[in-house]
Amino acid sequence: MKARRLAAVALRQFYLYAGSPTRLVPLFAWVAIDIALWGFITRYLNSIASAGFDFVPALLGAVLLWDFLTRVMQGVSTAFLEDVWSRNFLNMFATPLLISEYILGLVVTSIGTSVIGLLTMLCLATLAFGLSFFAYGAAIVPFLLVLFLSGIALGIAGTAMVLRLGPASEWFVWPMPAVLSPFVGVFYPIATLPSWMQAISRILPPSYVFEGLRAIVRGEAWSPAGLVFGFALSILYIAAAGWFFRHVFRVAVRTGLLARYSAESTS
Repeated sequence: MKARRLAAVALRQFYLYAGSPTRLVPLFAWVAIDIALWGFITRYLNSIASAGFDFVPALLGAVLLWDFLTRVMQGVSTAFLEDVWSRNFLNMFATPLLISEYILGLVVTSIGTSVIGLLTMLCLATLAFGLSFFAYGAAIVPFLLVLFLSGIALGIAGTAMVLRLGPASEWFVWPMPAVLSPFVGVFYPIATLPSWMQAISRILPPSYVFEGLRAIVRGEAWSPAGLVFGFALSILYIAAAGWFFRHVFRVAVRTGLLARYSAESTS
């Protein structure tokens, strides 16, 4: 693995954003809309709820963190789809580029885009609605790390699915965070779910993040062991997603699917 090749994949995405300012708009627009919408909802709930409970960290904080995971996933998948939309995917692998280098290049791209989105959300939520994660200090970093790794795993798995089923299957990728959100307890404790949904929650790393943060917001004790388990799960899912992408790529090369890769579905 060579760092120059990895950097070249990320640099291509940088040139895309630099050459087309319209690509920068989604990095700010959607997160700003989410924070504004949920910020005013929490402000309204605080005005009608009994004193002593603040909905801002409970709801707006949850939205911010879930949006962060979503932006991480979309950072990987969108970078891959840029190569698909521009018919550049075959050109990438006409070079000595390794699969691992390509995937890590997508991850580096996701780091850049997700950091921009996170900073935008933090600034807007802090300035407009008084939400500040800085009050928790470095304690928030492990939670963000688990969400980041979970988003990377989702992004790699989504790109592998598009590679196997064709560009038309991208519409299966975008709803993935929304499908998972009821199981990870973004807005409510996992205990409120039926038993079969709780069983699924136990194998999803973000569920440990939101359970732990909810306990911190309420001033209750929480178990770091749960977050460590969530971290281990996210590493396992990244490895599994990477293996899945590699397997799909090799099948595509062996069957000639890669050579026929075009804007139409290749399933």
